Amino acid sequence: MYDVIVVGTRVAGSPLAMLLARQGYRVLAVDRSTFPSDTPSTHYIHQAGLGFLKSWGLLDTVVATGCPPIRHLNFSYTDIVIPGMADPSADGIDAVYCPRRTVLDEILVDAAGESGAEMIQGFTVTGLLRDGDRVAGIRGRVGDGPEQEFRAGLVIGADGANSIVAKEVGAATYEGSPAACFIYYSYYEGVDWGMQHRTGFGEQQFASWPTNDGLALVAVMRKRDRFRDFRTDPDAGVQEIVDQIDPEIGARLRDTGKRVEPFRPMLYPDNYRRQSFGPGWALVGDAGYHKDPFTGWGITDAFKYSQLLADLVHESLSGARPFEQTMPEYQRERDAQSASTYELTQSISELTLTPYYDSVFRAASLSPHYSKKFFGLIAGLYPPDKFFGEAELSALYEEVDFPVADRHVVNTAAVPA
Repeated sequence: MYDVIVVGTRVAGSPLAMLLARQGYRVLAVDRSTFPSDTPSTHYIHQAGLGFLKSWGLLDTVVATGCPPIRHLNFSYTDIVIPGMADPSADGIDAVYCPRRTVLDEILVDAAGESGAEMIQGFTVTGLLRDGDRVAGIRGRVGDGPEQEFRAGLVIGADGANSIVAKEVGAATYEGSPAACFIYYSYYEGVDWGMQHRTGFGEQQFASWPTNDGLALVAVMRKRDRFRDFRTDPDAGVQEIVDQIDPEIGARLRDTGKRVEPFRPMLYPDNYRRQSFGPGWALVGDAGYHKDPFTGWGITDAFKYSQLLADLVHESLSGARPFEQTMPEYQRERDAQSASTYELTQSISELTLTPYYDSVFRAASLSPHYSKKFFGLIAGLYPPDKFFGEAELSALYEEVDFPVADRHVVNTAAVPA
């Protein structure tokens, strides 16, 4: 009998298991994968996400893998160009890191095990155990071995968009929108152009950032209706997109870039929020909440809401408040805290900016101090309600003498939360 069983041990499940085990609870964490292993990912960890790694004592371990720090970012949306970097965070983090998932996930799995959680790799969950209408455990097996059953007071699904826990409990989707694009990415040698996040005319985008082993991740995005044509020759497709968005970088990719691993195509799920708690169960990470990877917030949000859930589960397991109070609070807080990122991601992941965002970002690009706030927003360090505040934007438009006809300052009900 365990206090908590966590299904899935990547960037949401392992931190959760680690945090609860550090509190002295008996935790079992299972995953159908064995580690190290890869999974589709943007790799990007914002300064806010790195703050969690630092507070858990794991940031130095990630840095020690040789993943290079990134201290200058290059963003563009068609003809809007915003280069720069956020100020250091309150805990002194002055860079972002993009570790490979073969590296990051193993660090997290090891940390959970070292904290006292029991870890079973290669374990496929085949169903949930129940006591009446309450989830009471899991059943499953390692490989072709015999089926096993484990019981717990709480089962948490951290097993991604296709979560078996979400499926078994019938977790309903209560908010969502269709995915707009597809992604192709791979790893390259000879690509030394730093961090790029460039959206171009023609509804296409390329991104690149350095990762482990002297390699760079290079990714491209286009609308889903162009997927069939693109996959016939993705090397040519990548080159075409980079050439069209930035011919100089395109020439460098052609002359010195060498792809060293197969492409990873991603037709990722729709944006959604699922019911994420019920009698004896909860969901965290992509199992409960997923958004387009365009803004790269998947890992950071997994860390953030694993910490939130761990804190609230601890309240209940310690007897401070019952699960009937803490689990609804978890979902409310997750939704409230992620609302601005969720709305922004859905708005700009179509690869075209709405008039509102076009005017805000265009004006921000003309102001050095507001550009700094832009990168603070991206880093998770500057509050969205201030960045998109009507008074702040009005002052920005006046500062840069933005044409009145192009000022899309709308009433606060239409400004991102």
